[in-house]
Amino acid sequence: MKRTSIGVLVVLALLATGAGFLLDHVLTVMGRVTFTPSLLLPLLLLLIAAAALSLAWPVRASVRKGIRIDPFRATRAVTLARASSLLGAIMAGFGAGLLAFLLSRPVDPPVGSTVAMLALIGSAVVLAVAALVAEQFCTLPKDPDDSEPRDRAGDPGPAELGGGH
Repeated sequence: MKRTSIGVLVVLALLATGAGFLLDHVLTVMGRVTFTPSLLLPLLLLLIAAAALSLAWPVRASVRKGIRIDPFRATRAVTLARASSLLGAIMAGFGAGLLAFLLSRPVDPPVGSTVAMLALIGSAVVLAVAALVAEQFCTLPKDPDDSEPRDRAGDPGPAELGGGH
């Protein structure tokens, strides 16, 4: 399983930034109040980050000690970590879009809205970083018995031809 790419997280964050900005713009055009996230959302994101790390820690400990762990447990931990990193990128971008729209307006934004969006962005970044660390915890070391992959034609390697001394 390949690890989560930083490029994918950046693209998701940029798309979510546009979505957050567009949402507030559409709400303003319709004469409605701009969207302000709840202050409980950053707390929830931090709890998810703690859960991802706490599920991945036993996997890391078992890999370091060489103890066998239930593969389903490890799969659940790495799946939560990957989903959390994607969620963190999306929520950070969405909060940045909301904040960008608020700061682009000619009137000063309310302090409560600005604080809520900064808290959302900060906790989402913490979630993404914690999830990437948790995913790293679930990485198995390379098996020394694994050899380098050969080309698709099936040509034998130099060691098999008697060369490579």
